Amino acid sequence: MGAFLNKPETKKYNESGEGNGLRFGVASMQGWRVEMEDAHHAQLTLNGTLSDWSYFAVFDGHAGARVSAHCSSNLLECILQTDEFRREEVAEAIRAGFLDLDQKMRELPEISAGKEKSGSTAVCAFVSPKQIYIANCGDSRAVLARNGAPVFATRDHKPELPSEKSRIVKAGGSVMIQRVNGSLAVSRALGDYDYKKSYSRGPCEQLVSPEPEVSAHERLEAEDEFLVLACDGVWDVMSNEALCAYIHSLLQLTDDLVAITNQVIDTCLYKGSKDNMSIVLVVFPAAPKPNPEAQRADRELDETLRQRLTALINERADEEEEDDVSRSCSHFTHVLKKLLQENIPGLPPGGGLAAKQGLLDKIYREFHPDHVDSSEQFDCSDIADAVNN
Repeated sequence: MGAFLNKPETKKYNESGEGNGLRFGVASMQGWRVEMEDAHHAQLTLNGTLSDWSYFAVFDGHAGARVSAHCSSNLLECILQTDEFRREEVAEAIRAGFLDLDQKMRELPEISAGKEKSGSTAVCAFVSPKQIYIANCGDSRAVLARNGAPVFATRDHKPELPSEKSRIVKAGGSVMIQRVNGSLAVSRALGDYDYKKSYSRGPCEQLVSPEPEVSAHERLEAEDEFLVLACDGVWDVMSNEALCAYIHSLLQLTDDLVAITNQVIDTCLYKGSKDNMSIVLVVFPAAPKPNPEAQRADRELDETLRQRLTALINERADEEEEDDVSRSCSHFTHVLKKLLQENIPGLPPGGGLAAKQGLLDKIYREFHPDHVDSSEQFDCSDIADAVNN
């Protein structure tokens, strides 16, 4: 299946913590890809006088995992060691740290010898008592939410953006099929030194730039709910608005941030994501708290789905048995589409029916024990279409 597995690797790596008035949860999953190329870094307390600062980052590698792993281990220190950071010029320090890391990585033996060709996007955030600094290089994304809605999102660095395309063309390249020289799908990244060979140009004037876009946001204690950092495996199937609404609703059901982040990437898998997936969720004091009303409504929704799915399955009980995978997909998809036509109220905002896909698979399997979990059915695109419509 080329760059994909025969079935997704759904084992998750999780991490969580609490400090500095923040809580965070991490979930990452290899998914359908043959290799896990994502990395991340979550640190609630920085050293020395920065004990009330926190740092979070997600790195999405491509063409290998070497650069993303190196960035996760070294970007923070590169930023903290800059002269700009010592002068408390944080935004400039972040920019300088990215450029410094990219230059130093070039000298790693396997990279300088031309044996290592990988690159990585990067999105990171520093949370201080008063401000949030967010930086992005590539198409991983950070979104800040207030009142269940995004108030800020980083910009994905895609080659077709006019400003990015202009730099690429000036550097002697081209944009074809929305890729740098018809190959690389991002226009900014760390590593990717095959696209940084114009020694007459500065590091930010290459075909692929390591320069991040950096923004600073005043913290609003009464309004800030959460900050999400995630790779494009999540954003490919969830909009900023949908993901914020979904997380807002999940926070009303549980305060277990690992459970929430696991639920998010499982939902993205059901929605059809074929990429590695990593998400860091940082929760502020003003975030929603679990409440009995929301929990009761969720239990009632589960029971409604069980009753309706059971009724729809029984309606087809006398039809011809369907044994092969394609027929099984068709049968299950038919039931899902019928379920959607009923416009069942109370489906999770942003998550929709996909948020309950695990439950639906479980119920369906009670009647059809050989049913393959729909997240494992790579070619059954109709399933993803059904739950996304």
